[in-house]
Amino acid sequence: VSESESSVSTFTLGDINIKLTEAESESQPLKIIPGVEITRSLKVTVEPNSEACWLFVKVEETNWSRFPDANGTAKVFYSVDVQKGWIALNDHPGVYYREVSAEDAKTGVEYDVNCNVTVSQMLTKAEINSIASGTQPQLSFTAYAVQRLGIDDAATAWAAANNP
Repeated sequence: VSESESSVSTFTLGDINIKLTEAESESQPLKIIPGVEITRSLKVTVEPNSEACWLFVKVEETNWSRFPDANGTAKVFYSVDVQKGWIALNDHPGVYYREVSAEDAKTGVEYDVNCNVTVSQMLTKAEINSIASGTQPQLSFTAYAVQRLGIDDAATAWAAANNP
């Protein structure tokens, strides 16, 4: 009888830890004033010892009034600064993503998210006054992370994030 030595395979668990925080210098008042642009600055952190992932930020509107002009152009609108490396996810308004490499996830990495709210000079006082107390416009931000391994595109990753 002949017997080989045992080979033991120990499996570890993959893990992704993220957090979303306001930028510390957030001191600009969030007031809708005609002709004034408001910047909302946040940071998404992938904690050290995480796995390569698809990282998402979702912006959701509550009581968001656009006050369109005669041409249908919104007098109040927001956009996420894509110069910071975020990409708008097609067919999912308000969802932005980026890919996080295994190296960055292992050491930990922080990404800026700048959301700019543009208020047209054509917004009238009557339009501003039409916003009732308790129904002020709000933007909510949520970060999501989905493992990169085995998922080849952001749309598939986003579907996985929303159907756990």
